Amino acid sequence: MDEKVEEIVARHEKGLVMVLTGNGKGKTTSALGQAIRAIGHGFKVYMIQFMKGRKYGEIIAAEKYLPDFKVENFGLDSFVMKDNPAPVDIELAQKGLERARELIMSEDYDMIILDEINVALDFNLISLEETLELIKNKPPKLNLILTGRNASPEIIEIADMVSEVQEIKHHYAAGIKGRAGIEF
Repeated sequence: MDEKVEEIVARHEKGLVMVLTGNGKGKTTSALGQAIRAIGHGFKVYMIQFMKGRKYGEIIAAEKYLPDFKVENFGLDSFVMKDNPAPVDIELAQKGLERARELIMSEDYDMIILDEINVALDFNLISLEETLELIKNKPPKLNLILTGRNASPEIIEIADMVSEVQEIKHHYAAGIKGRAGIEF
């Protein structure tokens, strides 16, 4: 194969770094849609959820119906205080980052979703430098999705794709509470 053809093949096999950020609803759900698409093409997918301790409906369904999808939670089923996180919140997020590093370097998966990692970074639960290093050193063919509000400029800069989900209107503003099948 000549160099030009090799370059084209390599570019098409390159794993992407994708970021889903913004203040609107649906970033995790979008990442899961991407996972379903990937699984349809034979990919193995793993999701690490930062700052989440509850099994949301989409996770329950994915675990039940998608054998090539795995998920682990590294958080409690409670809100984290941005300016005063509990030591357990920091510990769980750091364990999540370490688990992500293990999975990424294992090369056992075609796609890894780091759900709410942008929020964990924004809350200073994990190191931005360590996270950037992990992204830069990922295996070449691994597709990596990072979700959560307030993606850092550094994460946005190294990403191949960034989508911002904007809130235009949300039923919370009208006093409608979260409910099963919609928010969780």
